Amino acid sequence: MKTHWNPGTLINPLPVVMVSCGATAEEYNIVTVAWTGTTCSNPPMCYIGLRPERHSYDIIKRNKSFVINLTTKKLSFATDWCGVKSGRQFNKFSEMKLIPIPAAKVSAPVIAESPVNIECVVKDIIEQGTHHLFLSEVVNIQVDTNFIDAKTGAFDISKTGLIAYANGFYYELGAAIGKFGFSVMKKKKKRKA
Repeated sequence: MKTHWNPGTLINPLPVVMVSCGATAEEYNIVTVAWTGTTCSNPPMCYIGLRPERHSYDIIKRNKSFVINLTTKKLSFATDWCGVKSGRQFNKFSEMKLIPIPAAKVSAPVIAESPVNIECVVKDIIEQGTHHLFLSEVVNIQVDTNFIDAKTGAFDISKTGLIAYANGFYYELGAAIGKFGFSVMKKKKKRKA
């Protein structure tokens, strides 16, 4: 049996990310965002949804760029803190002892402690109601070399301790249960001895 609820935002879990922005050290800021995702693979496009009253909104709108920094269990306290405190009153980098380092293609800094930093250039801002959608092109990605397999050169995201957000709580992602296409893969035949 099912019950009916009013329309709402129950698509869960969501990636929870720290978005860094600003063109100068004086305006650098971090805002925690759960309304984010991929919209296209070629060109690589993504989005973040922000309320216009957020301090980072005007910074991103003015500079037309930001960095999506994936978050981990180790960064969970900073992730939450940067989501409930305002950059108008606090320097979030110094308060959370996070290190801003230069991005390669945008003016916004990347968060050094994040395992993956996705540099984005804003292509369009779409007003949707309480939130505005910053539709953006991914122009560069930085990854922490500690998570790159020395033998294969592949990035092992499972070792980063990524977190997600669902219904007011943060969760560490668990073990992989399959890979894309596993449901249709042919089973390997056993070799005869």
